[in-house]
Amino acid sequence: MTDPLMTNPPMIHGQAARKIARILRAVAQTLERSRGGRAVLAGGRAIARSFGQVLHQLWLEVTGFTFLAIAGIGALAGMREYGKYQSGHAAGPGRLVLAVCFTVSFIWFGLSSFWRVKKKLKAKELRAPSQT
Repeated sequence: MTDPLMTNPPMIHGQAARKIARILRAVAQTLERSRGGRAVLAGGRAIARSFGQVLHQLWLEVTGFTFLAIAGIGALAGMREYGKYQSGHAAGPGRLVLAVCFTVSFIWFGLSSFWRVKKKLKAKELRAPSQT
């Protein structure tokens, strides 16, 4: 009987995983022997590489946006601490300095993530210029 809450999902154990790996290796070796099989494998590799590049770009953009959003939260906290510091309700400038450092570092993380995406796209353009 299966668990209704799926607290223990079914897993592939070591011997089964080795059998699956052997089967996949045998299928790949069989495909490499024919011209059509090599074409299918080459197409699969090209698709996998393309999907990998797109997913990596998406990852960098999502993390960059997340860091910038967190920096915005830090900026709001910094403005609140600045107000407290100006009105004399803060014990010292320590929390304000901490909020500023936090915000600046997260802005750096966010922007550098987007810069990496731009750098990768430029490198890709240089390797394969468009045919226009």
